[in-house]
Amino acid sequence: MLQEFKKFAMRGNVIDLAIGVIIGGAFGKIVSSLIDDVITPLLLKPALDAAQLSELSELTLWGTVKYGNFLAGVLNFVIIAFVLFLIVKGINAAKKKEEAAPAAPAPPPADVQLLTEIRDLLKK
Repeated sequence: MLQEFKKFAMRGNVIDLAIGVIIGGAFGKIVSSLIDDVITPLLLKPALDAAQLSELSELTLWGTVKYGNFLAGVLNFVIIAFVLFLIVKGINAAKKKEEAAPAAPAPPPADVQLLTEIRDLLKK
């Protein structure tokens, strides 16, 4: 059983997935910091100033419902989704450029070449 697990764990797909998860977690922290510390304050600064608040979490409804945190979460999701959309669109454009270059046509099989030569000789 231990050998089977080792064989499974050392398969290329599992290692690639593990690396992707680790990088995704690190990227998530970077994106969260960018959104929480840079983008959200820049976008919401006028609204927070108008409401005389210093943080988004202070936005409440009836004093108990913290809809400011919800708005921050929605904004976080929209920005991450948009960035991922741009990344996927870029990757797809790069793939299309690779596919756009037409490959040289494959040479005809030997028997077709031979028949073509015979036909040309018969025409002469």
